[in-house]
Amino acid sequence: MTLDALRAKTSACGTMPIWRMLVLGLLLIGALLPVARAQEQPFKDEELDQMLAPIALYPDSLLSQILMASTYPADVKEAADWSKAHPDAKGDAAVQQVENQPWDPSVKSLAAFPQVLAMMREKPGDVQRLGDAFLANPERVMDRVQFLRKKAQEAGNLKSNEQQKVAVQTEASKQVIVIEPAQPQTVYVPVYQPTVVYGSWWYPAYPPYYWPPPPYYYPPSGGAFVAGFIWGAAIVGINNSLWGGFAWGRNEVNININRYNNINVNNKITKNNFVHNPQRRGDVPYRDAKSREQYGKKQLGGANEREAYRGKDSRDADRARATETLKARGADPAAGREKLQGADRERAAIATRDAERARAGAGGDRAGASGALSDVRDSGGSRANADRGRASRESMAQRPAGAARQAPAAARPAPGGRAAGAGARRR
Repeated sequence: MTLDALRAKTSACGTMPIWRMLVLGLLLIGALLPVARAQEQPFKDEELDQMLAPIALYPDSLLSQILMASTYPADVKEAADWSKAHPDAKGDAAVQQVENQPWDPSVKSLAAFPQVLAMMREKPGDVQRLGDAFLANPERVMDRVQFLRKKAQEAGNLKSNEQQKVAVQTEASKQVIVIEPAQPQTVYVPVYQPTVVYGSWWYPAYPPYYWPPPPYYYPPSGGAFVAGFIWGAAIVGINNSLWGGFAWGRNEVNININRYNNINVNNKITKNNFVHNPQRRGDVPYRDAKSREQYGKKQLGGANEREAYRGKDSRDADRARATETLKARGADPAAGREKLQGADRERAAIATRDAERARAGAGGDRAGASGALSDVRDSGGSRANADRGRASRESMAQRPAGAARQAPAAARPAPGGRAAGAGARRR
């Protein structure tokens, strides 16, 4: 059953019994599982040949470093952006300029070859696929490189010349084709048309990639393809930038420790084998289950550290870069902040002083009002007392003498606490 048919059936779920919906759900899961499994499967030979075709004929040392660097696609992007901003930086001098960058050393080494980074910058998806393939199964990748080299040699298009030295050697009982620069300190990066140099392509459904560099890196006088190849200007001054290599008999990538340590002075090594560093992988996921199992947990730990870094150090670094940029333009953010802070402090002091004065004035007013009200109450009470006294005297003066004498007796309570008048009424 196709996915389209399953989708059509899901539209009728509203009138379908629950048990049928469950069955349909299981069928849908079963249809999607092959897609998920396909993503877990290793790359097929036709896919590997397709992605390796444009670089399989590079010198061994450069090819090995491209394979290592491709496992760090985030670093490759940053290095390519840097190289684009410094198009004339090349050779060992360029690698030394990026010494303090956080990229993996394999990525830093490609700063010596700006045209290579320019090509990788244009194909980020292909770079990631290449790195995924190399991590998942480096032995198969190296076998397919040898297959492609043999095809080019059989087509008569892979030979020694003034740019490169091609040799057939026997390693671990198998014949391999080794490519080296003709002059150790001068490297030519070939650009070629895969459909020409390899002969008729054997997988029509998977045509080979073609990675031409920007015209900037072609010879000044232009250039023409000869037997499918075109050679850019030589990269000179290569003493330690090329420290990679292959042990073809063991299908391993080897590192020349002396060259590596001479140029990576702050990141020296003691072992000559390539070890992938998942913390430099960035947030790029691993494609296959094996790589996720081997590197995923370490990548997660590195991601946590990066989050902490981004949370503080990265912001500090961004602020520092912004400050330097503004200073270069004649502005001093620190002085501006100090001026603003000084103005803020002065405004705060004035506001505080005004508030204190307002409170002091309000307190005085309240105290005065309270005193005045007290005086009014006191004077009013005194007048009332005086009036009552005067009225009492006048009333007493108008009564007969006997009535005046009897009034206190009538007012006195009778024995037992009852008034005399009250007792008389009960009798």
